[in-house]
Amino acid sequence: RLLLALLLLAPALPAPHERGLIFNLDTGELCLQSAQCKSGCCHRHSGLSLARCAPKADEFQKCSPKSIYGVYYECPCESGLSCEVDRTIVGSITNSDFGTCKDPR
Repeated sequence: RLLLALLLLAPALPAPHERGLIFNLDTGELCLQSAQCKSGCCHRHSGLSLARCAPKADEFQKCSPKSIYGVYYECPCESGLSCEVDRTIVGSITNSDFGTCKDPR
């Protein structure tokens, strides 16, 4: 009966859209990893806040270099910009090595 009900309901389900429930998330949606966000940045304000997708940093804005953690306190730079930061081992571990987005040219 369950299988029959699922077969009857399948055509009534909406067609899949571009945005998913887990990946391809828009700015402002909750995330666990930057790979889930369209922008490529899963951002949190503090260690206790929920992370949400956010736009990447513009030129002269605060930034974080790419991280293995996938969640940022400052988003990485937009494409074509580099995050000028003084990298330290402690900063890399604590995800607190922030810099400024600059055009390398």
